[in-house]
Amino acid sequence: MELATFATRIDEELGTDDYADLDASANGLQVGPDRGEVEHVAFAVDGVQETFERAIDADADALVTHHGISWGGFDRVTGRTYDRIAPLIEHDLALYVSHLPLDGHQELGNAAGVADVLDLEARAPFGELGPEYIGQRGTVPESLTVDALREQLENALDTDGQPVRTLEFGPDQIEEIAIVTGSGTDWLDEAVAAGADVLITGEGKQKAYHEAQEAGIHVVLAGHYATETFGVRALRELVGEWGLETSYFDVPTGL
Repeated sequence: MELATFATRIDEELGTDDYADLDASANGLQVGPDRGEVEHVAFAVDGVQETFERAIDADADALVTHHGISWGGFDRVTGRTYDRIAPLIEHDLALYVSHLPLDGHQELGNAAGVADVLDLEARAPFGELGPEYIGQRGTVPESLTVDALREQLENALDTDGQPVRTLEFGPDQIEEIAIVTGSGTDWLDEAVAAGADVLITGEGKQKAYHEAQEAGIHVVLAGHYATETFGVRALRELVGEWGLETSYFDVPTGL
């Protein structure tokens, strides 16, 4: 498959253009030749030296990641930026990145993956960002406690041995759940307005403790990396259906 065709197909699937003015990440093909062929695609959460090297060792033609290397462009390609980009160029490894589009996709996205783990019902988009959404909300099949929710997540997520942390200020029984993966505590007020009993995200901010306490809502901090493996893995399955060879590199950070 031509590289341009490959990138266009993912762009269309994820609605990449819809997030162009909303995301600091340069989503889409970040590194790659005008002309190129793709037979083997690698997938990882982070576009970093380790995943680049693993993709090169696997003889991949392209690497698809959630976090890329361009967040608003480069002033200079020197130092660590040069060290990261150089192996891509030297080994003709293309880099495709999808940040917020892969958070918000209601079937393939990261929040959708967390919702799948919890078997959420009556799902709806959540986490407004301009005209788009970067999360999902829904109802659990049966009400559960914070401890039970934590156990489900710890069993399902790649936390690298780190515990799922909770700020327990909500009701004894959880029914309504809102999800924004990664760093999503800025959507706590929206979760409260939506009637959620808990907001699940990856990592928190200091102010979230008091905001959650005052609002009477639980916050679950399940790890930035751990909550954002779902999207790239779902994309891997999709790309495999296109007849391309695929690989997935798990490089957990514990954060």
